[in-house]
Amino acid sequence: MGLEKLQIQVEHTGEMLPVLFNPEEYTVSKDNKFASQEIPGLSGPIVQFVSGGQKSLDMKLFFDTYAPADPAKAANLKKTDVREETRKITRLIDIDPQLHAPPILNVKWASLQLRCVLVSANQQFVMFMPDGTPVRAWVTVKFNEVINPEQESAKVKRETADFHKIHTVSHGETLSGIAGALYADPQKWRPIARVNGIADPRTLFVGQRLTIPSLPFNDPDTGEAVS
Repeated sequence: MGLEKLQIQVEHTGEMLPVLFNPEEYTVSKDNKFASQEIPGLSGPIVQFVSGGQKSLDMKLFFDTYAPADPAKAANLKKTDVREETRKITRLIDIDPQLHAPPILNVKWASLQLRCVLVSANQQFVMFMPDGTPVRAWVTVKFNEVINPEQESAKVKRETADFHKIHTVSHGETLSGIAGALYADPQKWRPIARVNGIADPRTLFVGQRLTIPSLPFNDPDTGEAVS
């Protein structure tokens, strides 16, 4: 039994595009995005998680219309322009007239499964017939993951500053620092002080449990709104 071929499926049409030769290797990358906020009096900036970055898949695909993958077919094979094969992949970066955007793809190869779009495709032609027709090529491709927001929301339980929650004070923390971390704005420390009855923001102590109010917050005494 031969090795399973890597396939690229066009999601909205169901079209399957098996590659001529499986890649020798591929690279999957993923990162996270963080924002930093400088707070006066702290030894370093507060770092806050913003979102996960896109997962990307990079690979190099080989195309050959001069020597087929099956040597038994070599004698009867017509040496066709390899661009007829590479175009099946590189066209996936073009805008689809029905979608008004490049199509969403599903890359499948054994345990590798990625819902994605093709973001770059670089062709390198390395062998030619006497008349200049290219018959061998490498295509370096990069796919970026496409997230389904509804599935992502159902899968990940999130807690944000839009809901009341409890924060336990750690060594060196200040109200402005806590506001910077939880509200992404150190200037919004007053709602925390008001809800917790803190008259002097310098009186925090380690282990103190603070109620973090949701935003927007309306001060019941002054009517001041913080959003």
